[in-house]
Amino acid sequence: MTDYTDRAGLQVATTLARFVEEAVLPPLGIDADGFWAGVAAIFAEHAPVNRTLLAKRDALQSAIDARLASGAAADEPFLREIGYLVPEPAPFSIGTANVDAEIATLAGPQLVVPALNARFVLNAANARWGSLYDALYGTDAIPGEASPGGYDAVRGTQVIAWARAFLDQVLPSATEIGSTAEGARQTIYYRGAHGLHFAIVRDPGHPIGRDDPQHIADVLLESALTAIIDLEDSVAAVDAEDKVLGYANWLGLMHGNLAETFEKNGRSLTRTLAPDRVLADGTTLPGRALLLVRNVGHLMTTPAVLLPDGGEAPEGILDAIVTGAIGLHDVQGLGRFRNSRAGSIYVVKPKMHGPEECAFADRLYGAVEGLLGLAPNTIKIGLMDEERRTSANLAACIHALKDRLFFINTGFLDRTGDEIHTSMHAGAMVPKSEMKATRWIAAYEARNVRIGLDCGLAGRAQIGKGMWAAPDRMADMLAQKSAHPKSGATTAWVPSPAAATLHATHYHQVDVAACQRALPPEVPPLADLLTVPLAEGRNWTAEEIERELDNNAQGILGYVVRWIDQGVGCSKVPDIHDVGLMEDRATLRISSQHIANWLLHGVATPDQVDAALRRMAAKVDAQNAGDPLYRPMAGHEAQSLAFQAARALIFEGVAQPSGYTEPLLHRFRARAKALEPCV
Repeated sequence: MTDYTDRAGLQVATTLARFVEEAVLPPLGIDADGFWAGVAAIFAEHAPVNRTLLAKRDALQSAIDARLASGAAADEPFLREIGYLVPEPAPFSIGTANVDAEIATLAGPQLVVPALNARFVLNAANARWGSLYDALYGTDAIPGEASPGGYDAVRGTQVIAWARAFLDQVLPSATEIGSTAEGARQTIYYRGAHGLHFAIVRDPGHPIGRDDPQHIADVLLESALTAIIDLEDSVAAVDAEDKVLGYANWLGLMHGNLAETFEKNGRSLTRTLAPDRVLADGTTLPGRALLLVRNVGHLMTTPAVLLPDGGEAPEGILDAIVTGAIGLHDVQGLGRFRNSRAGSIYVVKPKMHGPEECAFADRLYGAVEGLLGLAPNTIKIGLMDEERRTSANLAACIHALKDRLFFINTGFLDRTGDEIHTSMHAGAMVPKSEMKATRWIAAYEARNVRIGLDCGLAGRAQIGKGMWAAPDRMADMLAQKSAHPKSGATTAWVPSPAAATLHATHYHQVDVAACQRALPPEVPPLADLLTVPLAEGRNWTAEEIERELDNNAQGILGYVVRWIDQGVGCSKVPDIHDVGLMEDRATLRISSQHIANWLLHGVATPDQVDAALRRMAAKVDAQNAGDPLYRPMAGHEAQSLAFQAARALIFEGVAQPSGYTEPLLHRFRARAKALEPCV
């Protein structure tokens, strides 16, 4: 049972009130009573607008559902008639100012990491620099693998040859900028042709450098330029306790004092934030990724704060206030390190539907700036282009945020989930594996970059691409992910620090700015984006249906069982072929919406879906047999909250708001937490 404290008419969970009043406000010199009065005013003004926007979202979807159910197409004229599509703005360029170079002018990898896991966020922050030797030696980036039991000289020779070939590519056009020395060890730093740094470590006393003709012991690459500390899809945060843990880790990052002690190979290790790199001549290179924080979207409410009418507060408004206040610590230089050298706070805002919701976010963060005494547009917003209405009105969405926008990106999973949900009644969709070959996806990816460039993002903001989900398949990533910088995107998501180091090689090899200049000037047609991925005229065999159901059901169960039973929002989850994939909540959205669509249109029956869930429960149980915290589902389907949650995501999928998984997941996770023993 949550304990509440009255603050300016709001009922604030005592654990949250204590955190804000004891950890957040005192270093800022902000009076608690005045702060809570301002918070209450923000909720009073913006919570009703938030509800109105969600109601409009539902009304638009209902109109589309009715149109499609009648047999008519929800085509462009109809979408304009109902206000789903809005007029294009006149040509403009964003005016975002005080943007750090990592976002504005450099191109490089981006990490996304759950805010609730201190070890993970420290790893992400420290992934600014990575050892190319380690990334190659410990992954499948080059053929073969290291033999166990100490250093494998054969593997080492492969690594050195690959790294030397890379240096042969980048050194001729690089500029030496300085060095550091410690005894016989010398690290020489270079700026590559496209702005990223790298370093060659020479050490004749090192086991690798000793036998190297040039005494090269390692090659270091500037890797994750930015990292998103995530309070949304990669966390299982359902109450005030969870929220405060995420907020506290964000505060620890801004102060520079976050530390985590853990056991590894029988040793106790403590991880802290890496310092900047100071060269012999005083030149300083950033030692940590520039940190961004992802707030939740407009949909969910949180029991961490109750409004005067007794209802839960919009969670996105709470995130805006608290993460903004924590970001102010960095703006005021109160921490051990500086995050933003430009004096900005970077908030990634997901799951906004269209320009009205973007304009609301602009006003909300403006109100937070007023509460905190920040200059206008100090809080920057990253727009996640992951909803169909945002994709179709992207220029108008950017215009609504034009003075605080710092990035746009694309993402296959959530965007496809919304594609299915929006056109749910149009007919049965193609199998999930065929989605990436459809017309709308190609238009979506290309329009995002082209529209971003036309709106002046070059030199001011990031244009991003989605996640490489398979951390154990680095050879495939090296072969394929160069397509992202070649598309004109200045960043793309990677699943690990090692992946960031390997993906960084692409940004040395590809001149993203030149790729942007070479793109066709025309925006791909809106009609292509609006082409629904229907499987018209398809007659599936029983085997094809079972295979698709099993694939989706396994993905849902494998993720949900950790979310519900263990509160893990992001982890490496084995897929149906036992390939580990870094999964977050977007996995559930696409898979549950796909099965819901096939159920609605009679491609699959409820009995077939239940049979697939039972089969895959047994498989997921087997895949997690080595986890002592795991609770088996097979044979316990009626008692397993995780199994019941997975089933609800499918069978209640059509009715879920915007096809989102959060309402059901939160409900079942809260029930699971209520059953957990008190510690």
